[in-house]
Amino acid sequence: MTGRQRVVLALVCAVAVSTIYGIQPVLEAAGEDLGLGEGALGWLVAAGQIGYLAGLVLLVPLGDLVDRRRLITVHLLLTAAGAAVAAAAPGGGVAIAGLALAGLFAVVVQVTVAYVAAVSPAGERGRNIGAVTSGVVIGILGVRVVAGALGELTGWRVVYLVLAGLCATLALAARLTLGADVRRPRARYGELLSSMGRLVVGDRLFLSRGLVAFFLFASFGTLWSGLALPLGDAPWHFGTAEIGLFGLAGLTGALGAARAGRWADRGRASTVTGWSLALLTASWLLIGQAGSSLWLLIVGVIVLDFAVQAVHVSSQHLLTTAHPDRSSSVIGGYMAFYSLGSALGAITTTWAYSASGWPAAGLLGAAYAALGLVVAASTRRFTAAALSGCAPRAGRGCHADRAGAPATTWRPRRRRASPRSRARSPR
Repeated sequence: MTGRQRVVLALVCAVAVSTIYGIQPVLEAAGEDLGLGEGALGWLVAAGQIGYLAGLVLLVPLGDLVDRRRLITVHLLLTAAGAAVAAAAPGGGVAIAGLALAGLFAVVVQVTVAYVAAVSPAGERGRNIGAVTSGVVIGILGVRVVAGALGELTGWRVVYLVLAGLCATLALAARLTLGADVRRPRARYGELLSSMGRLVVGDRLFLSRGLVAFFLFASFGTLWSGLALPLGDAPWHFGTAEIGLFGLAGLTGALGAARAGRWADRGRASTVTGWSLALLTASWLLIGQAGSSLWLLIVGVIVLDFAVQAVHVSSQHLLTTAHPDRSSSVIGGYMAFYSLGSALGAITTTWAYSASGWPAAGLLGAAYAALGLVVAASTRRFTAAALSGCAPRAGRGCHADRAGAPATTWRPRRRRASPRSRARSPR
């Protein structure tokens, strides 16, 4: 994969995910313009998330059946259509429908990751996945800065007009830059959907990495869905644009984890996961001081986003390596855990803050991170098995010969034939 292709695909991820999160910095202005009351503002945020979750289940598995380059192009054009509908919406209902449509096809991000995994040589897969998925974090955090500033200068509708234009432009760039990804499908669409359910039940590596992602992004969502609360309150009283600037600290941390893919290529995914989750847990000691020290908060945000990106890249590398023939379905199922964890973090952080302030939210974020660390530590065996090329299944599978050693493949034991039976056997 060329550097130009990596840049295009990273931009695809950044812009597509921005259509989901771009409404957050301009939520109040959009609600007022569309005539929505405070109680209905949550639907503007939820619409994209609901569409995204539906797309993970219904659309991402298509990547195991058809040319992913074509899917990337079509999904980007439909994401642009949803963003344009939201920008031109005369009322709240149409805006919600447009945001849901954009979120549905924003799963082009997962199709892109599967494409990268499929076309990359084994020794470069982690590096390329890390480079491309850095665009996701850039989109989630960077759009808070850009949309907040653009919304104050020109209005919230311009944010989505710009995103629509960028999606359409990237659709053309992807078509011209990427190579075709033609395969002979080995399963039907319905079989792929049912296989996603079987992954949860029968694939221990998938389940362990899914649970790690669930707690990882619950911790991530606790920070980024709730950080505006202490920063907008005493003693800081920051506005939307000022709060958005904290996304730059997150970007610094996420981009600092760009080497996580290279570490995964060298067989260190399990080790990286462990110390990164420990860092994530410790970062909340600093983030919890948001009410008294901005410098401690900034350092904590950098550490948190570094840790989240390192674990996320390592997990996707392991899963696409263990399931090369159905990477789209596996990534779609994995990201469903991500989506549910993010939703849990968003819901519980506001509850904790209203009950006991930001220190309570900080304890909650640290608890989610610690639970992710417990899951990763208790399932280290399955990660080691994946690194050795053996993905364990429920009921039978691989075992590690010693702590941290490569796992060996399970094989049925064969009985040795007796001399008499060998003498009777035909030659």
